[in-house]
Amino acid sequence: MLSAFQFQCHFVLIFLAASKGDTRYLEVRDAGEDEPFLLLSEDLKRELSAGQIYRRSLRCIDMLSIEGQFTFTAEQPQLHCATFFIGEPEELITIDYNFVNIDCQAGDFLKVFDGWILKGEKFPSSLDHPLPTSQRYVDFCESGNIQRSIRSSQNVAMIFFRIHQPGNGFTITVKKNTNLFPCNVISQTPSGRFTMVIPHQHRNCSFSIIYPVMIKISDLTLGHLNGLFLKKPTSGCAGVGDFVELLGGAGLDPSKMFPLADLCHSFHGSAQMKIGCDNTVLRMVSSGKHINRVTFEYRQLDLQETENRKENSIEEFCFPSI
Repeated sequence: MLSAFQFQCHFVLIFLAASKGDTRYLEVRDAGEDEPFLLLSEDLKRELSAGQIYRRSLRCIDMLSIEGQFTFTAEQPQLHCATFFIGEPEELITIDYNFVNIDCQAGDFLKVFDGWILKGEKFPSSLDHPLPTSQRYVDFCESGNIQRSIRSSQNVAMIFFRIHQPGNGFTITVKKNTNLFPCNVISQTPSGRFTMVIPHQHRNCSFSIIYPVMIKISDLTLGHLNGLFLKKPTSGCAGVGDFVELLGGAGLDPSKMFPLADLCHSFHGSAQMKIGCDNTVLRMVSSGKHINRVTFEYRQLDLQETENRKENSIEEFCFPSI
């Protein structure tokens, strides 16, 4: 049985796939109960590759992974609406206001958030984002024409809006820009391969996978000399300025997750772990003194693997008995 967090996150990702095009562009890829994803049809791909601007209306709760121009017009009072944006790991998202017709004095609002919020939990966490939480919100009613273009710090962003008067609404244009050194990432897919590089920057970077997964690290390069550090067995990587940690939990915020493993030493080879949590995060902490690099791949655990979860303590933590 899916947990509430898994259900909500899977709903978001399923909604993402379904909202990549109008229904006439959608085709089912042998979607069973455990894999209900939809793909872009070749017709839409041809239209987009021809340089045409993709346009469609927004729903009150919506999901976008594609560039284009999007319009929301309230047919009735809409008090709790949000649109999630997601790109590829190496992409940033820019949101431009083309037209806004809302009544700020009547309690309407239109806010951009740099990241995602789900059930009160943020990604990236406050520990990993370069801005304080208050500066991650851009409120149209406060900034108006001063800031009509907002760029995210990672591959996800979202807008919140409330509109009381039918007929009011807004139009935005969504564009994507290349991020040479992706840091905080939410994966669109249940499997993949990624290399994270932090070049002489004092920052923390998290890669989030909203599935139970098998994760395999094939290369880890940390800047300190040969990774030779004497530490107490119970101290983990405490006191080491550069390290990688694996986290698991039932929410979106990495700072609220359970630490499963610390990697303080460089190695070339293979180290893997089965993590049966709703959300798995690989997080790199960097002192800024070195160039740190980690390459890993991941795949979603199948049903049989998750059913055998009680065979180790990590999975017992991630799948508490109900």
